[in-house]
Amino acid sequence: MDRIKFIPFLISIAIFLSISSSCARKEKEKYYAGSVEFPVRPIHGMKEAMAAHVIPHPRQYAWQQLEMTAFIHFTVNTFTNSEWGKGDENPEVFNPASLDAEQWVKTLQEAGMKMVILTAKHHDGFCLWPTKTTAHSVASSPWREGKGDVVRELRDACDKYGMKFGLYLSPWDRNADCYGDSPAYNKYFIDQLTELLTWYGKVDEIWFDGACVEGPNGKKQVYDWEAYYAVIRNLQPDAVAAIMGEDVRWVGTESGYGRETEWSVTALAPGGSDASREINDQLGMDAMSEDLGSVAVLEKAGKVFWYPAEVDVSIRPGWFWHASEDTMVKDVDKLVDIYFSSVGRNAVLLLNVPPDTRGLIHENDINSLKGLRLYLDETFDTDLLNGARPYGQSASNAIDGNKNTSWVASGEAVASFVPAISATFNVAMLQEDITRGQRVEYFVIEARSGEVWDTIVRGTTIGYKRLLRFPAVKADEIRLSILSSRATPCISTFGLYLTPDTIPAFVK
Repeated sequence: MDRIKFIPFLISIAIFLSISSSCARKEKEKYYAGSVEFPVRPIHGMKEAMAAHVIPHPRQYAWQQLEMTAFIHFTVNTFTNSEWGKGDENPEVFNPASLDAEQWVKTLQEAGMKMVILTAKHHDGFCLWPTKTTAHSVASSPWREGKGDVVRELRDACDKYGMKFGLYLSPWDRNADCYGDSPAYNKYFIDQLTELLTWYGKVDEIWFDGACVEGPNGKKQVYDWEAYYAVIRNLQPDAVAAIMGEDVRWVGTESGYGRETEWSVTALAPGGSDASREINDQLGMDAMSEDLGSVAVLEKAGKVFWYPAEVDVSIRPGWFWHASEDTMVKDVDKLVDIYFSSVGRNAVLLLNVPPDTRGLIHENDINSLKGLRLYLDETFDTDLLNGARPYGQSASNAIDGNKNTSWVASGEAVASFVPAISATFNVAMLQEDITRGQRVEYFVIEARSGEVWDTIVRGTTIGYKRLLRFPAVKADEIRLSILSSRATPCISTFGLYLTPDTIPAFVK
């Protein structure tokens, strides 16, 4: 065979063998979907190795890829200038003259959101759909002459614009007379949940908070979480159940900021069941704990769960619209910081954008959202490692733009990249292939200019996505080193970017 023709043949064989070897390694590894229970007397390092092989359920993986989602807080509170309604509001106060769910969805989609979650019922008990369970709903309001359905209008708008659709249903109900009579109220709540999960097509996220108090009878309501979960799994098996649900956890604050070290594999038991509460009480742990998944935590735990973080925050000081807050909308600078501190810290951002009494998203909110989108588009439009020359076995897989391929950093987990031209950057993006688990515990990025190597940033966890900002660096070569990992790290993405010089302050 001609030598020149033989070289591509050898390269093809090498690539095939590399891919086959990678696939074989993946098939040989044992994975645990959703959770794993540790042996009673594990050998040294076994817990870390097992935790490294816990992977998300498909519904959790699909949710993680959304990255940015939107909350819509809207109910009678919008018209009474309240945050928490008392449950005695007259349904006639609910009358948005210009409600336009398409305006909501189009605005949020253009901002980069992939799903909209509506407060179908908040603590006041007022239902935004014509439920058969109570008269305290839009059917008793003058809006659309009592024939309106906010949930339906949002569902239709999401379908039109290709957006995912989620619903918040408050377990605490200050209007329901049966609240506190636990069996009766649990049936009432399940009936409402069933309506929402059967009347409106596919639901992608169900959002429960944990507010729980005494009912009119003076008894504390006991929620039947297991029964609620069973309804969801039966009627909407692909929906994630969030916060008091079993698929997605609250990050622990409403500030918009996730942890610097954010493990998706946690010892925190999910949901509100008695079994989960018992586990968390024994560990002295809750969603606000600073450390949910370190080696020290694993040593105390008998079981770990794939339980990723959602960061919920409002674009305004309050969750519902208030005229007095029209000048207090978070500016682009703040929203950018929140993005890097949520999406950029292995979480999904849930940004609340509440409609006003017209039933529209306010112009000030829209301006900030437009500015955020412009900033992110300009930042991530050009990956400065695109076309770079990689050094390190399979390192090219980290910069090929394909999330389904990975730099499998066996042996010395170090790779370097030489850009096509000397690059200036101030943002790094890293992603693990979480279909193989979350593994990286510590990494460092270095840059070479001339003959000198300088450390530009260090980090701990990566997970689905990690974004790091630092002063602008000009480099001829960039080196990524995984210094600590619970199993062979699988880096699906490594990118470098340069932010715009200025942040848009106002967008027309």
